Amino acid sequence: MGVWVTVPGLLLLYYLTDVLGVSAALAGPALLLPKAVDVVVHPLLGSRSDRQARRDGHRRRMMRGGLLLGAAMTAMFSVPSALGGAGAALWVGGWFTVGNLLFAAFQVPYLTTPSDLRVGYHERTRVFMYRMALLTLGLLAAGVAAPALTSGGTRADYTRMALLLAVAMAASAAVALRGVRRLTDECGFETPDGRAGHSTRADLRTALRDRNFRPLVLSYLFTGTTTHLFLAALPYVTEHVFHRSALTALFMGLFLAPAALSGPAWSAWSRRPGNGKQRGLLLSQGVFATGSLLLLPAAALLDGGARTAATAAVVMAMGTAFAGLQLFAFAMLPDAVAAADTAEAGAYTGVWTATEATGTAVGPYLYSAVLALGGFASSTAGEHAVQSDGARTALLAGFTLLPAALMALALALQRRCALDAAR
Repeated sequence: MGVWVTVPGLLLLYYLTDVLGVSAALAGPALLLPKAVDVVVHPLLGSRSDRQARRDGHRRRMMRGGLLLGAAMTAMFSVPSALGGAGAALWVGGWFTVGNLLFAAFQVPYLTTPSDLRVGYHERTRVFMYRMALLTLGLLAAGVAAPALTSGGTRADYTRMALLLAVAMAASAAVALRGVRRLTDECGFETPDGRAGHSTRADLRTALRDRNFRPLVLSYLFTGTTTHLFLAALPYVTEHVFHRSALTALFMGLFLAPAALSGPAWSAWSRRPGNGKQRGLLLSQGVFATGSLLLLPAAALLDGGARTAATAAVVMAMGTAFAGLQLFAFAMLPDAVAAADTAEAGAYTGVWTATEATGTAVGPYLYSAVLALGGFASSTAGEHAVQSDGARTALLAGFTLLPAALMALALALQRRCALDAAR
């Protein structure tokens, strides 16, 4: 499901403002408001997943909704030609909501699975290492393919891209369903007891009162906001700062290829005495924040090939950090469930995925707000809007200074998590 994680975050805001002609002030809310539904729905799905697991002995029933996710993405990128402005924003926002609900039905039980397995601390990290490796490969493929397929900039290009990637999404969902079944058969399944899933409100209270889970999930909120802001900003920077939109695919490849390759190294590093997941996550957050700051002089003070090379080097370092951000945060989620000795694994995951969904929306929204404040001029396919100095300054500040500040907040919150110390 790496396609859904990557493509809307990378292209949807740009699609609204630079293909459909929607103003930045309207495009941001069109992406943010659908996520308000997620904040309510994800905890409900978490409790429902616990009930289904207790009744069926597995969590795969809800996951089948992921098979339809590609159809929602195709519709989202197929705005009728008669629609523009508010109408186009409403169309995209409506289908974005449908897609988010289908993704949630898949993601909540999928992420809960490691908490159900009869495995230990390092085994949970190993499970997530393989999952994150496959996810990152999906992110890499989608992150490179989607900008390449839409390089023409027309509405038809975006529809064609969505159709092609929808096939990959259906295939990956089917593989994930089979993998979950095999994993639970081999490792054993801890069926939730009678306390789980009876009351969503009680489940939420249990999760949010957990003194280790609370800083972990709040830190992940700011981490997710930062990484999705980076994705949303990248097409604007390549188009309006580098004046080479083809660099979007290149930079995405340079960001995600190290992420795909460094996951096993991060996992091995965390198993060394004195390291652990907490230190790995803090280190990853620090590297990403530093990289965000370094992007400012790389993009603003250099020019030509030197600017591209310096930006590429920083992006690769940030991609390596991104692998650690994903691996350690997700691997600590089942650790929090295990440390709490709770039956509400689905509730914890519901809160987690609601937080993840919020970050995917808040990041692009914050960037759209920065663009609007800077006076960014929207355009339709085939047009080229001349941007003011204020708009170009906003483009860069939103791509560099704002992510660094957000990741610094994530790091400060993560320092309060004591899961590794309590192990």
